Amino acid sequence: MTKRDYYEVLGVPRDASESDLKSAFRNLARKYHPDVNAAPDAEEKFKEINEAYGVLSDADKRAAYDRFGHQGVRGPNGGPGFETVDFSDFADIFGDMFGFGGFGSRSRAASRSAPRRGADLQYQVAISFKEAVFGTEKEIEVTKDERCETCGGDGAKPGTSPKICPKCQGRGEVRQTRQTLLGSMVQVTTCPVCGGKGKVIKDHCPTCGGRGRIRKTRRKKVTIPAGVDDGTRIRLAGEGQSGENNGPSGDLYLLVRVRPHKYFRRRDDDILLDLNVNVAQATLGAEVKVPTVDGDVKLKIPAGTQPGKIIRMRGKGVPHLHRDTRGDQLVIVNVTIPKSLNQEERELFEKLADQMDSKVLPQERGFLERLKNVLGG
Repeated sequence: MTKRDYYEVLGVPRDASESDLKSAFRNLARKYHPDVNAAPDAEEKFKEINEAYGVLSDADKRAAYDRFGHQGVRGPNGGPGFETVDFSDFADIFGDMFGFGGFGSRSRAASRSAPRRGADLQYQVAISFKEAVFGTEKEIEVTKDERCETCGGDGAKPGTSPKICPKCQGRGEVRQTRQTLLGSMVQVTTCPVCGGKGKVIKDHCPTCGGRGRIRKTRRKKVTIPAGVDDGTRIRLAGEGQSGENNGPSGDLYLLVRVRPHKYFRRRDDDILLDLNVNVAQATLGAEVKVPTVDGDVKLKIPAGTQPGKIIRMRGKGVPHLHRDTRGDQLVIVNVTIPKSLNQEERELFEKLADQMDSKVLPQERGFLERLKNVLGG
């Protein structure tokens, strides 16, 4: 049977790079490996793929093959010259695919005992509108795992200590040798006795039951800075779950929820207030008291104020979160029309109506657009 061209077998061009070769081999080996493909010709195809990669992945053999073809890589007995194939490359590939090998086992075992950072936690805290403006201090309850003080975190009863696992001898993993087409390969799995820790505990700590950590609820005072908004997240470094194997603790994130105010609304760092004035105040002008987050303040309503007029009160808004300045309070004036009048009021309005222009005009666009901009769309 005529041998197929090795480049054709792997489905790569003759100028394929080393990474292209390896990628092609991975895909084909995954498809035709006898452990995953039950087709009658899978084993033969896998051998062919294996042979092609063994030649083309070796720089010297590839050069000989490119020059002389299959004859250039014949072994002393007429077969393919695999005497110097580096099987570590194959083991690395199959370790990724099927969990075989041993070349990465030391790093896997070490990673199980390496310090690991604790998980982050999130806590939701509700505050009032004014607390969001000026900042506040809240006491919260946080429940998390902490290192057991009785056993010091190793999970063993005081006076005892964890022992080396007899199954894996402290490696945290067990190996099973398996014969494949590439020779002897090792399958590495997590030790079923110690769960990958490499140690077993005979007498468990009575406080934590062998976990090494206990669940605790602690009260903690936290500072909410001035200027936070609904949905702001505040990070408290190192206040999350404790780490494993002496690793650092995670962080605690406070999710701020601001309760709505009876009068005020917020747009960025400005506060919006709708203010109702009567016809006389809007027409003649007036000085009225308006609420602000700092308390009641006198505000001058200019004569001839139209519905929807916006009066800016500078510096009466929300403090900037990262600057020592404040936004403004925007007062949106609404002119109220009385729904009922007594006899004297009616007579006054009738006299006024006789003297005023009765012409009806459509609403100007300017007011609507201004109001839309103030209210943020």
